[in-house]
Amino acid sequence: MQKIEHIGIAVKDIEESNKLFAKLLNTEHYKIEAVPSEGVITSFFQVGEVKIELLQATCESSAIHKFIENKGEGVHHIAFAVENVQSELTRLKSEGFEAIHQEGKDGADHKIIAFLHPKSTNRVLTEICSDKNAAK
Repeated sequence: MQKIEHIGIAVKDIEESNKLFAKLLNTEHYKIEAVPSEGVITSFFQVGEVKIELLQATCESSAIHKFIENKGEGVHHIAFAVENVQSELTRLKSEGFEAIHQEGKDGADHKIIAFLHPKSTNRVLTEICSDKNAAK
């Protein structure tokens, strides 16, 4: 793992949350992006070396919709930058971690992503991600 890449926060209303986080962080979001495969709209804020990713569900089948229904708005996941998602998934599975995704997939912000199941990471949903120009 190279660094914390971003912290994902589930929100009900991305526009209202953008206003809130702009005041909190004293900076504007730099990008809004839809990720139809995940049923979300994302918004990113840069805070030093780490990003804050706001996630709003766009459909009821979205994991973010389910998360908010069960737990309310709040921290959803922590993402770590890795050089290569596929090789890191292989390493983590060999160490006994349970992967939600068996291979990397397209994510927001020009990333290849994969998630580890929270039951194998002390109930913390953990994402690994690498730049799309790096190998999956």
